[in-house]
Amino acid sequence: MENQEQFLEAGKIINTHGIRGEVKIQPWCDGPEFLLDFDALYVDGVPLTVRSARIHKGNVLVLFQGYDSIDQAETLKNKLVYVNREDVDLPEGRHFIADLIGLTVRNHDTGEVLGKLVDVLDYPTQDIFVVKGEHEYLIPAVDAFMREIHEDEGWMSLVVLEGMATDEN
Repeated sequence: MENQEQFLEAGKIINTHGIRGEVKIQPWCDGPEFLLDFDALYVDGVPLTVRSARIHKGNVLVLFQGYDSIDQAETLKNKLVYVNREDVDLPEGRHFIADLIGLTVRNHDTGEVLGKLVDVLDYPTQDIFVVKGEHEYLIPAVDAFMREIHEDEGWMSLVVLEGMATDEN
């Protein structure tokens, strides 16, 4: 698909950890494990070499090359962390959220166009697709509701149950 962003948001540095310069990253991906295998993460468009990374209480603790003290780590607090799309090998059937936003969404059973995927809400149990058209739909982003995703063609089909439209009676 054209116009794909090279760098994708993967989390946020929410705090420092300890006094050696580690930072705590809140992951915005399928799980914290995703962030463990990168040699570099990007902050403010600059690649930062990862010296070590480990999971701690659902977050990722990262020590970047050149950040050896809490004072240096403090400068990264509240910054967004990005990954380079070229460094990611997505498994078959997996997609970046950034690539799904804007796709036309169809009702899998009827073929009816419901609208566009405008957001993906992050909830503890599962993500929720927000589809806006004539109505707004909130549809769980789980395999049971996802039927077809055709990024290159600009559409996806989802199973829609009664009550998923937020503005219908």
